[in-house]
Amino acid sequence: MTDFKLIPDAQWRERLTPEEYHVLREAGTEPPGVGEYTNTTTEGVYCCRACGTELFRSTEKFESHCGWPSFFSPADSDKVIEREDRSLGMVRTEVICANCESHLGHVFAGEGYQTPTDLRYCINSISLRLDERPVD
Repeated sequence: MTDFKLIPDAQWRERLTPEEYHVLREAGTEPPGVGEYTNTTTEGVYCCRACGTELFRSTEKFESHCGWPSFFSPADSDKVIEREDRSLGMVRTEVICANCESHLGHVFAGEGYQTPTDLRYCINSISLRLDERPVD
């Protein structure tokens, strides 16, 4: 089993496209409205593009009209790390894959969405890969 946390930067650059590397390894953000999963309603499991860990399911995806895929909960809270992000002159909560420590996006609370958690996991499409399959 690969310990993704031990992969050196040079190997990440070989594994990922420059755009994927920028978002996943440098905590970049893809432009709004351009991601392949922003508007999809396909049933399946969303996995980390860098390591393949299951992160989100289509059953928790919702339309937030924010320009990025939005989920109200991860598939398993142990699969993501949430940490304070003070970049860009504001305080946000960054969402990171717990398996490989790749940047996924941010989570926002209290925005009034009619979801079970009132959370919006705003995730870059480029950080994900959709495994199209039935979700239990």
